[in-house]
Amino acid sequence: MLGWALTFLVIALIAGAFGFGGIASASAGIAQILFVIFLALFVIAMVLRVLKGRPPM
Repeated sequence: MLGWALTFLVIALIAGAFGFGGIASASAGIAQILFVIFLALFVIAMVLRVLKGRPPM
């Protein structure tokens, strides 16, 4: 999921450099949403790992 977020970020940067504002803003929005979802899943996984008794990585 982090890979997809980075992909959309790169698309947004390239589109912004070429002047495609609509595509750039849409791609940046998708990248932000995917990154937040990734962070939430990561935190949940770490909390569950600690609760099961295994130390975090």
